[in-house]
Amino acid sequence: MDKILCVLCVIVTVMKTEDVDELNSTITAATITLNTTVDTTAFKTTAVTAVSRTTANTTVSEKNNVGKKKKFQGIDQYEDEKDVTKPTTAAEAKKGPDCPPLGLKSLRVEDSQFQASSFLRMGLGPHRARLNIQSGVEDGDMYDGAWCAGYEDQEQWLQVDALRPTLFTGVILQGRNSIWSWDWVETYKVQLSNDSYTWKTCMNGTLEAVFDGSKNEPETPYLALLPEPMVARWIRINPQTWYFNGTICLRAEILGCPLADPTNIWQHLSEKPSGSKDNLDFRHHNYKEMRKLMKSVNEECPRITRIYTIGKSYNGLKLYVMEISDHPGKHELGEPEFRYVAGMHGNEVVGRELVLNLMQYICREFRRGNPRIVRLVTTTRIHLLPSMNPDGYETAYEKGSELAGWALGRYSYEWVDMNHNFPDLNNIMWDAMENDTETVKTANHYIPIPEYYTKEDAFVTPETRAVISWMQDIPFVLSANLHGGELVVTYPFDCTRDWAPQENTPTADDSFFRWLASVYASTNLVMANPDRRICHSEDFQQHNNIINGGAWHTVPGSMNDFSYLHTNCFEVTVELSCDKFPHANELPTEWENNKESLLVYMEQVHRGIKGVVRDKVTKKGLADAIIKVEDLDHDIRSALDGDYWRLLNPGEYKVTVWAEGYFPSMRRCSVGAEAHPTICDFSLVKTPKQRMREILAKGGRLPQDLQLKLRALRLRRLRASTKAINQRREQGRRARGTRSARAPRPLTPGLTE
Repeated sequence: MDKILCVLCVIVTVMKTEDVDELNSTITAATITLNTTVDTTAFKTTAVTAVSRTTANTTVSEKNNVGKKKKFQGIDQYEDEKDVTKPTTAAEAKKGPDCPPLGLKSLRVEDSQFQASSFLRMGLGPHRARLNIQSGVEDGDMYDGAWCAGYEDQEQWLQVDALRPTLFTGVILQGRNSIWSWDWVETYKVQLSNDSYTWKTCMNGTLEAVFDGSKNEPETPYLALLPEPMVARWIRINPQTWYFNGTICLRAEILGCPLADPTNIWQHLSEKPSGSKDNLDFRHHNYKEMRKLMKSVNEECPRITRIYTIGKSYNGLKLYVMEISDHPGKHELGEPEFRYVAGMHGNEVVGRELVLNLMQYICREFRRGNPRIVRLVTTTRIHLLPSMNPDGYETAYEKGSELAGWALGRYSYEWVDMNHNFPDLNNIMWDAMENDTETVKTANHYIPIPEYYTKEDAFVTPETRAVISWMQDIPFVLSANLHGGELVVTYPFDCTRDWAPQENTPTADDSFFRWLASVYASTNLVMANPDRRICHSEDFQQHNNIINGGAWHTVPGSMNDFSYLHTNCFEVTVELSCDKFPHANELPTEWENNKESLLVYMEQVHRGIKGVVRDKVTKKGLADAIIKVEDLDHDIRSALDGDYWRLLNPGEYKVTVWAEGYFPSMRRCSVGAEAHPTICDFSLVKTPKQRMREILAKGGRLPQDLQLKLRALRLRRLRASTKAINQRREQGRRARGTRSARAPRPLTPGLTE
């Protein structure tokens, strides 16, 4: 390795403007040596198109172990293992190094490193020439969706300063993101410089190389590899032709391997530290690799982990959950249940990898005896769902981190946005409130699923159905839904009242939701940085990086709102990064940015009050007892064993508990600032037998909780329709002679969240 760097240093040292031609002929030998000798983890990027995942670029065949399937803690070890050939990357085909992105898309390249020959206006300046950058709804503001040249001729250019000698290998181009305009560059040239004054055009033999840019539409990224890798500090994109009905506009990413600069002995002092000290599996994991990683964690920590499934995707991929607890597999009286859900939008992959990192980290730190992790595991039952939309993820993964675009893989196989696919209970509640009478009080919790939603022909994805059943089976207390594409934490309600596009729509627990969102945002290293660049077009720092979901944009049928109104669970959405699908070399940094946030948010499940509601005589726990907190118009219910958890900010609270057939009981509970709950148990006394006799003598029945009864009935119907749909789908797969070999159809572009 040292010898290679010395060779490259000599090349860069002797390089002068007039020597560029000689350098480009000389560099070939160096790049071949670089590609064959340097540790592959430093330079390998994606599979199919040379730019996405840090995996070995070799041909691998995995035998189809028919009849050899065996179970391992919830994972079918040989499930889906057919003869698979991993394609060779485009960079390998050219015998050149497979270099990662410079970081235009991930914002690692700063605005000051961009320059352009001209620009149409400030909002279309060179700093907006970042792959996948999104514009606002209105064109013409400071945050538009591309760099656009001020003139339409072949003398226009966009240049990027890499700040150090770099082995450039390719360019990725995309058109302008805009609701109102279509603009893109169709062909372009690439120029390089070592001093930013004298430029040399990239050659293809004896001719100047002309590269293909965007085709037919502005959103799809297109990769062009240089005929030969070239060393320089500056690189220019020089548009030659563009969409005939538009103008010169582009978004870009540059592929390049940074080299040592022998002229700058202080270079190491100016470089920002990156990566992580934690020895975790930092790469993008497809479905098979995800299962293998989960299996390895379970093997390493069998005493505190369990793997189970909650259902299947449309294509038959299982939705795996990792449970972490000191007694996995069962609910312990008084121990709260927590969940992280990632990958609802399949191309928002940071959450998926963070959840996989988190299960590795907890396992290893527990074994080391880390007091914080030991306390978390022994007092909390943790559930981690890394991929709610595995079909969408596999589609995005096949394209890779730079070529997947902004929307490919976002939706389910059936083109459904799962964050709009849960029952809209908000408007059911608000409509009922408007029709309230004195004799009929609108329920503020445990609102049943609407009847239409339970039918077989309801447009509900199998993934959504699986998560709803999961929510019913486990008494979750706190959750977070991990997304990507922005840096902000949103909290319910996500759906606005009267269908307003944007309107602050708070819940009864608005102050605690704001606390939850602030806990994550204030400990996230990027969100908490006051000097950070905004991601796209909205500045969330003015809101301290938290916002009510409805105040951002209305989302009817969100998982957050459903969780709050249908179960006891409080849930927020975390937008983890500006880049939905960062390159693999960004993952260690993303882990460091979010590690503390992930841990401290889980610890919030222990705030407020908790206890057990029991029959005073038998001491048996009472399920479905209603826990009411004065001045908070949102009740919760006790779990099957009678235990309950009510998340609350510090303060004094008047709490009343009521159960069918029992007198209500009231007591005052004090919540402190410490992150541990106040114990508030309740013992209820049955109503007099004489009263029950009188009711029965009149031919009546004891009062029943109609809301709870209806809720259970609707769930049974939903599960019955889900079972029928799954049976038909499985029969169809068998009839086609394959388990799930159907290739996913292209997924249409869409807006985030």
